[in-house]
This record gives sequence, C-alpha cells and structure tokens, in this order.
Amino acid sequence: MSIKVSKIRMNALAFFFLVTVSTTSSFAQDTKVLEGRWDITLTMNGKESPSWLEVQHSGVRTLVGRFVFLNGSARPISKVNFKDGKFSFTIPPQWEQETRDLEFEGVITATGLSGSMIYVDGKKYTWTAVRAPLLKREGEPVYGEPITLFNGVDLKGWHAMGENQWKVEDGILRSLKSGANLISDQTFTDFKLHIEFRYSKGSNSGVYLRGRYEVQIEDDKGLEPGVGYLGAIYGFLPPSEMVAKNPGEWQSYDITLRGRMVTVVGNNKTIIYNQEIPGITGGAIDSKEGEPGPIMMQGDHGPIDYRNIIITPIK
Repeated sequence: MSIKVSKIRMNALAFFFLVTVSTTSSFAQDTKVLEGRWDITLTMNGKESPSWLEVQHSGVRTLVGRFVFLNGSARPISKVNFKDGKFSFTIPPQWEQETRDLEFEGVITATGLSGSMIYVDGKKYTWTAVRAPLLKREGEPVYGEPITLFNGVDLKGWHAMGENQWKVEDGILRSLKSGANLISDQTFTDFKLHIEFRYSKGSNSGVYLRGRYEVQIEDDKGLEPGVGYLGAIYGFLPPSEMVAKNPGEWQSYDITLRGRMVTVVGNNKTIIYNQEIPGITGGAIDSKEGEPGPIMMQGDHGPIDYRNIIITPIK
C-alpha cells in the first residue's frame, strides 16, 4: 500500500513539475517581445520628450522594470501587467510636486511599442518606442587627434538651450546662476573627454556624454557614494568611492565612452571602470542612442565653472 502511495506522490510531483516548466516556458516566450530596453519619444504639448524603459522578468510570472522620464533618475517599476500584446504599469511621482501616480498603457506594434501616459497633472500624452541599440564595440580603440572644445576666449563652438547665462571670464566658462544648459556644436560617437570644473557650496551640475548620459557633478564631499552623487552616471552607476573636493576647488573628470561602456576617472582616481550605461538619463537631449551626440553641461542647477575641455575621438 505504501509503495502505491509513494508512486502516486511521485507522479503528482512529476505532473506539477511539467506544468510549472510548461507555464514558465510559455510565460518567457510570451513576454520576450516586451522584455528588454526601449528608447521612447514622448510627445508633450507639441514637443518631443526623451524617455527610456527597461522590462525584465522576475521569477516565473512577474515582469518588473525601470523607467527614465525627461527629468529625474531611473524610476523602479514594481510590476508590469502584460497580456495579449498589451501592457500597463504605474509609477509614483519622483521630483514632481503632485501626488498622482504616472499611468502608462502600451501595445506591441510592427515597429516597436506605442501607447499613452497620464501624467501627474492628469493630462494624457502619447508616446512611441523602438528597441534600444546594443552599441557593441569590437577590437582595441584607435584614438584620433585631441580637439579643444573650449577656446578660453568666447563661446564659439557652443550654444545655449534657451536664454543664455553662460559667459567667459579669465579663460573660465562660467554660469553664475541657474539658467540654460550649454551644448557643443560638434557631435561625437566614442571618445575620451577631459574636463575641469569648480562649483560653489551646495551647487549642482553635470556633463552629458552624447547629450544623453549625465556624469553627475555636485557638492558631495563626505557623503557615501551613490547613483545621485558626484562621479555617478546619474541614476544608474555609482562611483566606487567619493572623490569630491571642497567647494571652490578645481576638480577634473577623464571619461572614456565607447558604445555603452564608460570609464570615469575623478580627480585622478578611477571610480567607474568599463561599466555599461543601460540607457539615457534624465535631462537627455533625445533618446536616439544610436546616433552621435554633443557634449552638454548642465546649467539649470546652480553656479558652475568649467575649463580645459578637451575631447579625443575614438575612430
């Protein structure tokens, strides 16, 4: 009798295992079309606003993710609902003053994704998305000739995104108050960038690589390293240590970007080594990750000075 009971239990376990494997396999196959990284273009008030979405599975039947809006850092998505080619999720507000959640709905299309977002103001906006490029690079890098982006005399080679508050004093590129971001006229793909900066007490800025990936600059001396502090790829990659100096001191970054892989040397210490940048950061100029982009300096978060901006393209 005990042998028969044992066999029944074994058969039941085998059946349960087969059903579980089958269900898991079916779930993975069904969600494959949605999982991965997406470059989003959101249309708000007639303007294109860059965003980014990542979807991945958690366990056997749950989808989770991350979302980057036109401002703020990568926002976690606790659950992505997905069925019959349609998906939805909600995200609590981050830097927004309102308390309403952001609500997203989308569908799989022949070219990617499309959908709508109800923002914290209650208004609905539409968006489209394409799969983010892998940006893989092979072989050893070959460097070109260094290019001096800032001539120390005037703003030639640069333009402001809005009313310009930037000026040049004594060979220093200065933003004395919060205002517009500053963008290089030239665009680049892969490169090594040297840049020196100086901030006032409590101030904040950032250097955007290809205009899409912010390397954070902030008065953070004495703090533990984090994804929102000096040396980080904002919202994604923390530095290995905090290398911030005192306000009013000159500091430096030496940044190498090749495809998605980034190395950051802050004040002569390697704080990020050959790490992958998942997607655009808040404040990016666009979400067209496969295209060349400019160098952009953030000027809307307080006073900041720059000098000795030299870029060496990688062929």
